[in-house]
Amino acid sequence: MADMLQFDLVSPERKLASGQARAVQIPGADGDLTAMPDHAPTITTLRPGVLVVEGENGEERYVVTGGFAEISPEATTVLAERAYPAAGDEARAALQGILEEVRGKAGAASGAEKDVFDKTADDLAKVIDGL
Repeated sequence: MADMLQFDLVSPERKLASGQARAVQIPGADGDLTAMPDHAPTITTLRPGVLVVEGENGEERYVVTGGFAEISPEATTVLAERAYPAAGDEARAALQGILEEVRGKAGAASGAEKDVFDKTADDLAKVIDGL
């Protein structure tokens, strides 16, 4: 088993990261997952959240607003709608904008749909608080 995989994080504006990683924690739309060397081939959509890369130089964190990830045994490529280093104000502002949008949709929804929007808003608020 290889101990590293190729990792690339790109958005429409730029390539944010490229290098070797031991693991990549991905905020998948159907739940969080961790890509590691020799991972089964997988494609998943992303939900807004924090992507964590464990690389040669320690841990790096990025905020993604959506997109998808393609995982293979040798590489993980994340194609994000928007992505920012988690340490910057830009990341917090992007997630705050998404949170406000979700809260607005929750206010206009009812029943099970409202419950989904409320849960999503709670999850986003926790991510923002963790930055």
